[in-house]
Amino acid sequence: MGESTRRRRDPEARRREIVTAAAELIVEVGADGLTHRMVAARAGVPLGATTQYFDTLDDLRSAALRALADEVDARLDGVRIALAERGVSPAVIADLITEGLDDARAVKADRAVVTAAIHDPRLRRLAQHLSEQLVALLEPAYGYDRATAAMIFIDGVMWSTQIRETTPDRAFIETALTQLLGMPENDDSPGRTAAPSAP
Repeated sequence: MGESTRRRRDPEARRREIVTAAAELIVEVGADGLTHRMVAARAGVPLGATTQYFDTLDDLRSAALRALADEVDARLDGVRIALAERGVSPAVIADLITEGLDDARAVKADRAVVTAAIHDPRLRRLAQHLSEQLVALLEPAYGYDRATAAMIFIDGVMWSTQIRETTPDRAFIETALTQLLGMPENDDSPGRTAAPSAP
């Protein structure tokens, strides 16, 4: 049985292939540049297959953006694990941001979701959820206000990387985060060294 026959007998697999292709193209050309023809060519399916699974291009675009948002969410899970293991100091956060910025596709995927959310109320809540997740990671150690300030700064770093096509210096990121966050509020927060006991 050929690959095309297997895909026809597994409509969910074909749908995933179409969504994956659309997501890849959104990262490359932007959400507004997406067309059914481009997606069909990338997925290796007949042009009619895209409209068979998605009534409109907008439906396909939304599904692809949600897939990209799931990728961002998965990366946040990785950040959560790293912070639990390495601590929540500005230095560790700066390391994680710098590591993330090295993944150009991930940065473009993140910005594609946020850009689309500006114009699409259905995606706005999704983008807000991702920001809230980042705040939730930092809030136990730094409180809501400082965690929110750091989230806004990190979001700005992501935008700056795309607009200027240069990556901010890691030392600059750490210094800015140190000024925004200060010391953790919770003595038991990961990564904070306990003060020595008085003699």
